[in-house]
Amino acid sequence: MKIKFKIAGLALTLMLISSCSKDLDTKPVVESTFENLLQQDPNAAKGLLSRMYATFALTGGNGPGSSDIQANDAGESGFLRGIINLEDFSADDMKNRWGDDGLDQLTTTKDWTQNNKFFRYLFDRVYYTVPQTTNLIIALNSVNDPNKALYVSELRFLRSLAYFYMIDCFGKGVLVTTENYGQSAPLPEASRTELFNYVESELLAIENDLPATNEYGRANKSCARMLLAKLYLNAEVYTGSARYNDALTYANKVITEGGYSLETNFMKNFSSDNNTSSEIIFPLIADAVTSQSYGNTTYLVNGNMNNDTMSPISQFGAADGWGGHRATKAWYGLFGANATDLGASPDIRASLFWRNGQSYEMNDYKTWSDGYPCTKFRNSSTTGSWTPTSFSSTDFPLFRLADAYLIYAECTLRGATGGSPSQALTYVQAIRNRANATPITSADLTLDFILDERGRELNFEGHRRTDLIRFGKFTGGSYLWPWKGGVQTGTAIPATYNLFPLPFTALSSNPNLTQNPGYN
Repeated sequence: MKIKFKIAGLALTLMLISSCSKDLDTKPVVESTFENLLQQDPNAAKGLLSRMYATFALTGGNGPGSSDIQANDAGESGFLRGIINLEDFSADDMKNRWGDDGLDQLTTTKDWTQNNKFFRYLFDRVYYTVPQTTNLIIALNSVNDPNKALYVSELRFLRSLAYFYMIDCFGKGVLVTTENYGQSAPLPEASRTELFNYVESELLAIENDLPATNEYGRANKSCARMLLAKLYLNAEVYTGSARYNDALTYANKVITEGGYSLETNFMKNFSSDNNTSSEIIFPLIADAVTSQSYGNTTYLVNGNMNNDTMSPISQFGAADGWGGHRATKAWYGLFGANATDLGASPDIRASLFWRNGQSYEMNDYKTWSDGYPCTKFRNSSTTGSWTPTSFSSTDFPLFRLADAYLIYAECTLRGATGGSPSQALTYVQAIRNRANATPITSADLTLDFILDERGRELNFEGHRRTDLIRFGKFTGGSYLWPWKGGVQTGTAIPATYNLFPLPFTALSSNPNLTQNPGYN
């Protein structure tokens, strides 16, 4: 078991917090309020803080069968599972074969409706986290704790992180703040720009309050800066106004002031000992014993394993194979135009696909042998031995340095002030050198190349849909991939799919919310 910041503990289950997302009000139901708990035990503050981190890593506070939000299957309701479903399965890189109602529609980017449970899970997860963090921020103001300012800054970061996914995925919502928390009337709808401005202001306000370093798994200054860089990188999509200068500024701060370095071994970032990676800026902590979840990286590891065709899956540290996920040629085709070329690629990242018994073409996304399972995430260690387990101990690298390098390079190519083309090339070359990829020249470094390199480096890490939208390639028919629009060779999808529909339950709970265009 790894030693790291504990995201769950016995004291945390005493809170008995129930989800407030069904009403979209601002007051969670608790048997012992945060204020009372903190007055009784001021040392509980760190435990409550860890519970807020756990909302991103676990489905609930009482083991893998529990959920903080309403869900028929608790395992489906985790934050990371939702992000992978919405960001990767809906994009070109990964597909799922289970045929589950809701998941099937994401896999084929077709027939999206307000009743899809996976849209509701992410929406409800955000509006579980936001009120809880806000409640705790208010409660901390009533106690004397030498770490109070730090805890509040971390909570504001976590709240901003939750809002970021509301901005990116749904483009609107309600804005819960310390000022309006607890009001009885339904909150007004907040636009994408209003949510953007709030998150920006919060992150700028806490940037200097967060420490340069913190316990592994907790937010530091670089976490806020990385989230700002990602917010600014997509600002033109979110608000209509490009902010590439600001995205470059904050990516550069992460690079030059964060103290991180590219991990020499690429696979160290995705293995069970990745808590010692020099590259990971902000992880979602997983542990096969103390932090069990059917979401988090268990979903990524087990979902790509098949006991029958990939024996022994113990080589990847897995005890269970779910036989669900496979990559498409839109991802592994970035390394080779056919199976032979892929197998001959010197790029380490090209070797992270299980090809034995599998077809290069995905003629039927519901057939396991069509497409290549991705072994990028595994529950094995890069050093020493390991014991296969049903749950994963591999932390999820939500933010890592390679992404900051690629943000810097993209912003430079988009004309950001202060960007150095030679430095951009150096950063991209460093990523490729680490992967043993063929060197490139400045002539190769174009925006299209950056999109492809982001795919080679970052796919299956919850970025792809957002990247394709930013590059104007997600909707429409200019770029097709297997099963886009429910067609094997791909077909155009409407521009309205650049946003997900708001869940029916949210619209029913708050009459101030309106549906996104194109959805009934």
